[in-house]
Amino acid sequence: MSSALDEYCGSTFWNASYLDRPDPDFPVCLEQTALVWIPLGFLWICAPWQLSHLFRSRERGAGYSELYLVKQILACLLFLTSVVGLVITVVEDFGGYRDPTPDKLNPVVLYVNPSIYAASWLMVLLVQESRRRAHDKDSPFLFIFWLLSVLCGVFMLQTLIRLTIKQGSAPDLPRFSLYCISYGLECISIVISCISDVSSEEKAAAKKNPQVTASFLSQITFNWFNGMMMKSYREPLETKHLWELNEADKTQYVYAEFERHTTSGLKKVQRKMEKERKKESHKDTEQMNGVSRTVSQDVLIMEEKSRKDKKKKPKKEESSATTAEGWMVLAMMKTYRHILIKGAIFKFCHDVLLFVNPQLLKLLISFTANPSIYEWKGYVYAVLLFVTALTQSLLLQQYFHSCFLLGMRVRTAITAAVYKKALTVSNAIRKESTVGEIVNLMTVDAQRFNDVTNFIHLLWSAPLQIVVAITFLWLELGPSVLAGLAVMLLLIPFNGVLATKAKGLQMKNMKHKDQRMKLMTEILSGIKVMKFYAWEPSFEHQVFGIRENELKVMKKAAYLQALAIFLYTCTPFLVSLASFAAYVAVDQNNVLDAQKAFTSISLFNIMRFPLAMLPMLISAMVQAAVSRKRLEKFLGGEALDTSAIRQDPSYESAVSFSDASFSWDKNEEPTIKDVTLDIKPGSLVAVVGPVGCGKSSLMSALLGEMENIKGFINIKGSIAYVPQQAWIQNDTLQDNILFGLKLEESRYQKVLESCALLPDLDLLPAGDQTEIGEKGINLSGGQKQRVSLARAAYSGADIFILDDPLSAVDAHVGKHIFQQVIGPNGLLKEKTRILVTHGVTFLPQVDEIVVLVDGGVSEVGSYKILMANQGAFADFLNVYGEERGSGEAEATVNVVMEEDLTLVDEQEPQADAHPDDAVTAALRRENSERARRRKGSKGSVRVSLKKAVRNKDLGSEKDGLGEMVKGQRLIEKEAVETGKVKFSVYWKYLHAIGWLYSLLITLLYIAQNVAAIGQNLWLSDWTNDAIRYANTTYPAAERDRRIGIFGALGVAQAVFLFLGAFLITGGAIAASRDLHSRLLHNILHVPMVFFDTTPMGRIVNRFSKDIYTIDEAIPMMLRTWLACFFGVISTLFVICLATPYFTIVVVPLAVLYYFIQRFYVTTSRQLRRLDSVTRSPIYSHFGETVTGLPVIRAYRHQARFLDQNEKIVDGNQKCVFPWIVANRWLAIRLEFVGNLVIFFAALFAVIARGSLDSGLVGLSISYALNVTQALNWLVRQTSELETNIVSVERVSEYTTLDNEAPWVIDQRPQEDWPDKGEIKFMDYKARYRPELDFVLQGLSCDIRTNEKIGIVGRTGAGKSSLTNCLFRIIESAGGKILIDGLDIATIGLHDLRQRLTIIPQDPVLFSGTFRMNLDPFNRYSDEEVWRSLELAHLKHYTVSLPNKLQHEVSEGGDNLSVGQRQLLCLARALLRKSKILILDEATAAVDLETDNLIQTTIQTEFADCTVLTIAHRLHTIMDSTRVMVLEAGRMVEFDSPSALLQSQGHFYHMTKDAGITSAEVTAL
Repeated sequence: MSSALDEYCGSTFWNASYLDRPDPDFPVCLEQTALVWIPLGFLWICAPWQLSHLFRSRERGAGYSELYLVKQILACLLFLTSVVGLVITVVEDFGGYRDPTPDKLNPVVLYVNPSIYAASWLMVLLVQESRRRAHDKDSPFLFIFWLLSVLCGVFMLQTLIRLTIKQGSAPDLPRFSLYCISYGLECISIVISCISDVSSEEKAAAKKNPQVTASFLSQITFNWFNGMMMKSYREPLETKHLWELNEADKTQYVYAEFERHTTSGLKKVQRKMEKERKKESHKDTEQMNGVSRTVSQDVLIMEEKSRKDKKKKPKKEESSATTAEGWMVLAMMKTYRHILIKGAIFKFCHDVLLFVNPQLLKLLISFTANPSIYEWKGYVYAVLLFVTALTQSLLLQQYFHSCFLLGMRVRTAITAAVYKKALTVSNAIRKESTVGEIVNLMTVDAQRFNDVTNFIHLLWSAPLQIVVAITFLWLELGPSVLAGLAVMLLLIPFNGVLATKAKGLQMKNMKHKDQRMKLMTEILSGIKVMKFYAWEPSFEHQVFGIRENELKVMKKAAYLQALAIFLYTCTPFLVSLASFAAYVAVDQNNVLDAQKAFTSISLFNIMRFPLAMLPMLISAMVQAAVSRKRLEKFLGGEALDTSAIRQDPSYESAVSFSDASFSWDKNEEPTIKDVTLDIKPGSLVAVVGPVGCGKSSLMSALLGEMENIKGFINIKGSIAYVPQQAWIQNDTLQDNILFGLKLEESRYQKVLESCALLPDLDLLPAGDQTEIGEKGINLSGGQKQRVSLARAAYSGADIFILDDPLSAVDAHVGKHIFQQVIGPNGLLKEKTRILVTHGVTFLPQVDEIVVLVDGGVSEVGSYKILMANQGAFADFLNVYGEERGSGEAEATVNVVMEEDLTLVDEQEPQADAHPDDAVTAALRRENSERARRRKGSKGSVRVSLKKAVRNKDLGSEKDGLGEMVKGQRLIEKEAVETGKVKFSVYWKYLHAIGWLYSLLITLLYIAQNVAAIGQNLWLSDWTNDAIRYANTTYPAAERDRRIGIFGALGVAQAVFLFLGAFLITGGAIAASRDLHSRLLHNILHVPMVFFDTTPMGRIVNRFSKDIYTIDEAIPMMLRTWLACFFGVISTLFVICLATPYFTIVVVPLAVLYYFIQRFYVTTSRQLRRLDSVTRSPIYSHFGETVTGLPVIRAYRHQARFLDQNEKIVDGNQKCVFPWIVANRWLAIRLEFVGNLVIFFAALFAVIARGSLDSGLVGLSISYALNVTQALNWLVRQTSELETNIVSVERVSEYTTLDNEAPWVIDQRPQEDWPDKGEIKFMDYKARYRPELDFVLQGLSCDIRTNEKIGIVGRTGAGKSSLTNCLFRIIESAGGKILIDGLDIATIGLHDLRQRLTIIPQDPVLFSGTFRMNLDPFNRYSDEEVWRSLELAHLKHYTVSLPNKLQHEVSEGGDNLSVGQRQLLCLARALLRKSKILILDEATAAVDLETDNLIQTTIQTEFADCTVLTIAHRLHTIMDSTRVMVLEAGRMVEFDSPSALLQSQGHFYHMTKDAGITSAEVTAL
């Protein structure tokens, strides 16, 4: 082979003597062949893939840019140089131009090289054209080709230059000149290939996302990210600065493919399970057939019995067996196979290069030990160390980038999948998991998958690294390695045991977390009721109980972790100790020299990472497996089966039930039984019946929300649904009504007018552009209901399902709405309307009445027919008819006069609206003055109102986001901290850990590093024994001393580290306990205003994400940070000790390092903060969706909500993606600094070869090889710590909020206070916040013992503010309230609140038992509890429950009807039985029957108490002793009802509107 090449070149191809001299060089032949073929071979092998676009005739590609033309010109010039080269050779041989005479022709190589070069340059031309057509900005493949060309060409160039210098002139001038020209052109080409070729359109796109136009070099070094880094360094990043996502990272794209694979995977598994089930049942029947007759009788009896037993047992176990398992991971692998393969390739190449370094180290050590080796070799080794390290860095960062990208996509896919599933999930599954638990699937479980995917390749890479390392070690130390290997294998089971233990604890911990979050969510939902009842201590105690259990489990887990760290630290030194000891002991001639020791140590160090990561990966996989089960259970759960709801247009009727039975759970008795019913198109049908007879269930069945037992329902047309409890989104009022439809002005105005919303718009700060808080917090019950109705009316559906929409509004508004919207002449008169109602008043006007009794239809017909029948309907009327009197029923027929409605401000008797939310009540007041001024004459009112609202709209459009009206935004944006984390935050955390702990931890870490340096210096000294005892036997005593001290120092390290970790755990748990208890304690003490203006998601985020960070993330990071910090310091110390020259470069490197780190930390920290803030809306929106599911499904708006969710998730991705890139940006630059450290350590070792012993060189370079990782981790951990310590900042922020007054103070009222129940208001003023107007303006009145006071007034008159003041939910701003002569401001809040009783408007229940809901402090006996239930008419129901008083109430009381919930609240009040009772529109959401029950009970049971009733239906207060009429926070009338009617003032007008006559009042 060699001789053939010699002939081909006309010179020697290879001779070792070329390198065996002080100035080495390659033979010319080698440079003309091998070094030419390497780049050209690469070009021709890859070219076919690059040319595909040339053959697609349709593709014309982008225009010809200047850069493209330059590239093509360069390729043409190179082609010319090749042609000229060929011409020269030909002319020399055959043109007679050569001297002496050509007896011998030029060698073949001079013909072949120019020819293949010419062909290659043509190929480059074609590739560049193909890339242009493909719209590629640059070609990675060409960049690599140019790089190889320049690197391989440099050898030939230096040979030619050396020859020229040696001979004094160029030996072959034409060829020398040509080579220099072509080499120059190649150098220009490589520079140009680093620039991306971007069109002007792409330049515009690059502003939104620079990655689109980044060149190959920029992509691999993440240079395109510099812009973000600079911007972030100059000013704190905000969401508007973030770049657009790549198409492939958008939620829609990510989820679409994932969904395709999950669907097919799930179906496969389900089919398989079905087959197995059939097999099982087949086996069972065969066995049964084999059993003799008599036996089978026994079996049947036993089966019957076991069936009964099974019924008693919970169904949990059964469901877990039926869940399809194992399909999700496969689906993920299929979805992300490309990115997985890409990551694997990078990882494999990196791992191969990893083992080059120890071999180079070995060569360097032998170089320093042996002065006869040529010096140039040392420099080559140093350069090679640098180059391999650099290449490794680039590969590793690409690998990590693909892994983290994968993690992000997996998380996105899971989040989207959980959201989509929640939209279609069946009720059975929904019952199993609360909103909190489903949110956990999105937060915790999706994050776990993200964590595992980041390191998934270690599954194959770690074992591979271990095997290769052991192979190399065998070559170094021979069989002695087995001793080290044995140690490793022995430690594996320990790690395994720790991992399984950790898994068990993890499961427990998740349970406690779920429990705690569920309880917290409920506390925050029902905080107002909790304050009214002064129940905070009971719930605080419950949360602390769960938290203590959680901390116990955490402590155990953390101690296990400390043990794992101890083992991790011990492993490498035990392994090296065992191996070295065995090596020295096996044979007396075996002496440990520097080469062996340090090569082995660097190999052991390589093994250290996979050995450490494997257990972590396994535990992460174990956690992910737990999450996988939870996710598979939820995602694989049954979807809502709506097959029983048919949409057959051939039916005559709009809605028809055919023998339909439905239940809420397949295994329960049906709630709707055998209903057959036809509803004609365009008719108005009322559904009536007693409480709990299944009216709302019938509506749910119609919407497909229930499980079908038999029969079906056919629906012709689209549906609009108004639920019993209005569902309002956190959005503007207008968007709540439009609900995703386009705005049509006239239709919109008509709907607002019909739903009596125009007067409300005038009261809201920004009209219909006012932001409505979560759960409609700044609207009253009646307003919410009217908005809900307006949404339905605007939707233009064919069928309207109205579940008691009139219960929450007062009589006259109800009448208006019935006539204008629902009734025979209303807005919806053409449509089919199904109205569930308790109002007897409207029944004569409906087309048909359906009477329900116990879930079945008992009669159907018109009002007259049913009255004549004297059946269930007549009974129903008897219950209510008497109570309502005739007047109200007749009054309904009256048309509401135009002026009655227009003079909204003067006399609107709308008692319906109680401002749930403090703030808005005040804001309304602020605006009512403005509104009053705006109304000129009666006639112009309507117009001016509309104009006003519209003008506001137009105005705001003009100014863009111009001036916001004061109060338009209820919920302020979450504050994002910017800039550097203040040192005080770390201080707070260290303070929470404890100063003594902090000091001891630091000292232990310092001690550990001192021991480590000592151990390594000892080893370095030990290796010199090889020289000391070169020609003598190695003394055994010396050997034992060496091994003994080496071992002792190793043990010392591990012990120090273990103690350090142990102390960190203790301190961190103490800090967690302290911060959480302060947070909870303070949240329960903050005033109500805080909850009204802060979204719940934001507070929940503090308790979930931030507390999780403080519990688990920060302690781990603190440990790693300390280890890294001291690690880096000791590395630099050792290198400087070995090669003092190194101190020269330490300073510049440190400066470089500092700047990189500062840039990174500012960006990373801010991105993490933005990530936290953009994550909250994902969960808020999700919670909102889950609560409004029936409404979303009814309107069929699932797709719109999915889009909305995608937008919100993408908003979060925009923060996550740059964060991932920022990490890679940092790593590339830091590793470059680390690589320079390696390079300089090696370089100085080469320079100072004479004065160094090989042991120290080995030590300093093996330390330097580790420094890259340590530097990288240090910055990463600094940043992580800064980012995560923000959680301490966020939690601290909520521990310093202003509190309400103390619960109990020294001055306590007497035990029996209040014993009379006298209330006296003395010039009482109140406002919600200092900057707002008064809501009560100088109220003065006396309420005597046992008086029954009715309080009336229009929306925002201050009725609810009055109750808030009595309970000191808002504090006095002037004047005082005396109860039995005691000023309520002088006692503690709980002393006050526990002595008053309120039945609030919304019946709030907590999950727990019936008994817990009545008496959380266990203050009353069971007899007293039963008695209160009996009086509240719930005893009969409670007795029928299997667990009686211990019956579990589900989250929010969902398993009870609204009426039952209200009765349970009545039972609470009866149990307290205090001298003063406040009814805050208590019967607003209740049907007439429940209302009747409540009124009777109150009249009898609270006869000897003072009762204040905020009126909702005027008839409820007509029998009051006196009535108080409020108007804009002032008391305008206060007298007995009869006196007020005679005086014909405000009250008289109200009763007239409600249709109550004075005759009726006299009767009462």
